[in-house]
Amino acid sequence: MNEAIDILFNTLNSTIRSVAINAISANDLKTRGVGAIDEALTNQTEVSVSVRGQVKYVVMCKEHHQYLRECELEAALAESKADLDAGRFVKEFVAQHLRRIAKINKASV
Repeated sequence: MNEAIDILFNTLNSTIRSVAINAISANDLKTRGVGAIDEALTNQTEVSVSVRGQVKYVVMCKEHHQYLRECELEAALAESKADLDAGRFVKEFVAQHLRRIAKINKASV
């Protein structure tokens, strides 16, 4: 468990450092194009793009984006498993489900 926490901490720390340290201005991006992104991503997985001094976008390499998507899916799977283990689910036929959803929609209007 400690190893997983260390890995998570190191990943978050690295991400924070890369966003805070490695920034491209929108003007630099405009004048240098994709080359500015390529150069910034040489030693980082993410780089922030600032517009008028404010970070507005984050650009990352495709591999890092894929890794983050996989992390999101793993988290969603873990959450679903926890819900199943805790009994937080409804077992019903399709018609019952549609009626329940219709009730919820009417109540929210």
